[in-house]
Amino acid sequence: MTNAVRKLDVGTLVACCLAVAAAQLCITVPSPINGEIQSAFGASGSQVAWVTSAFILPTAILELNFGVVGDLFGRKRLLVLGGFVLAIGELLNATSQNITMLWTGQALAGIGAAALFPSSLAVIAAATPGEKDRAKAVSTWALSISLASAVGPLSSGILATVADFRWAFVPPVVLGVAVGISCWALATDSRAPEGRALDWPGQISIAVGLTALLWGIIEGGDRGWSSPSIVVALALAAVALVGFVMAERRAASPMFNLELLKIPSFAAAAVVALTGMFGFIGTAYCVSIRLGAVMHLSALRAGMPFVILQLIPLLLAPVLSRMLTRVEPRWLLMGGLLPMAAGQFWIAALPITTTSLAAFIGPVLLLGIGFICVVSSLTSAAVNAVPIEMTGMASGATSLVREFGQGLGPAVISTIAMSAASSALVGKLSGADAGMEAAAGPLAVVNAGSGGARAAAQDALAHGMALGVVICGCASLLGALVTLLLVRRNTARAAAQLPVQPANA
Repeated sequence: MTNAVRKLDVGTLVACCLAVAAAQLCITVPSPINGEIQSAFGASGSQVAWVTSAFILPTAILELNFGVVGDLFGRKRLLVLGGFVLAIGELLNATSQNITMLWTGQALAGIGAAALFPSSLAVIAAATPGEKDRAKAVSTWALSISLASAVGPLSSGILATVADFRWAFVPPVVLGVAVGISCWALATDSRAPEGRALDWPGQISIAVGLTALLWGIIEGGDRGWSSPSIVVALALAAVALVGFVMAERRAASPMFNLELLKIPSFAAAAVVALTGMFGFIGTAYCVSIRLGAVMHLSALRAGMPFVILQLIPLLLAPVLSRMLTRVEPRWLLMGGLLPMAAGQFWIAALPITTTSLAAFIGPVLLLGIGFICVVSSLTSAAVNAVPIEMTGMASGATSLVREFGQGLGPAVISTIAMSAASSALVGKLSGADAGMEAAAGPLAVVNAGSGGARAAAQDALAHGMALGVVICGCASLLGALVTLLLVRRNTARAAAQLPVQPANA
């Protein structure tokens, strides 16, 4: 085991905060420029949805095992490698000539982010054995995430407004290189190999299962659910996920102990992680498409709701950190999911022609408040429900489910919204407009169709996206119901007054 570092040096803290900020910033960059991407590449709704999902999917499926890799071979190496891989992926994005190249860059950047998220936090935790010092360091680490979340859509919107949208990916390239260099020069290495082992069967089966499931859902709307490729993908997903369950039952060192699912509060927290993040990111996708691709606002104007959305968690984080010690996670989850649902139903009710920032402030405030309450209390609800020795696994599993929900949101909502819009256009288009819709979907018509066809496509997309956001609101309500019925305080742990890990930001 590497010699323990008794005090966290400033260089290590700076390097780790820069690492997690770079990873988080890359998640938020595409939001304001989805319309620009759709216009530049003539992409369909499902193709635009892949821009976000291609980044989040590898982050979700690799994060757990990258934590083990860092424990076994050294976290500093993983930080350096993750920074450079992220930079290479973002460089592909910045030079992309087609949508496939952009997907590839996003996926590569997502792999880099999967290395940075767990390694940066693990280095800080290993270097701060004192509880108070660790709390301060983790708070700084979490603050870096909040700052990056607010800066990402702002920088993206500004750069895409004054120049080509590809320039929005240049700051992440610079940040990735800076992460690699700073972590190599400043970060203190650590590892904890005792009792740790890579679960290859579990990792491979969960990666295949989630990838096939997401691909089938995203492409099903375009290719048809009876298409052989979609049927094969969904069947492969089912087989791989069953294989994951079998692999975890037999593994000597499983990445996920299935016994955790027998704990009602933990299972409920996992459901809330999936439905809550599904609804939140699905709503963000619809807002970005309606403002950018449908109403043709500039990237800066389309990005302003996202800037406000990300500033709210930054402002409320200090208050919520105190509330977490005084209020049960159950009630904070409820207090987050219900405002989220209200904001989502409000957005669904806004006419498609509504483009003023003032009209979005109310629902965006509700979404932002709800989001930070849910994220802040979600991991606490999960780890409080399980035995103390399994809190690390519970936190990692909740993170995986939460991030997969973020990838699933744009996928499902895009499929629903575009399918509903296409159905609403049946019989309303003719000639070249009808052929354009059949080949590239309603987004192509609203951007390049004739005058009457554009108006019809706009109305159809208004119907489709309103339906999508209503489903997001229903997902938030489902999460609130599950929380009310199943999430309970762990009285045994409370009585023993055992320390609980801080919530994963």
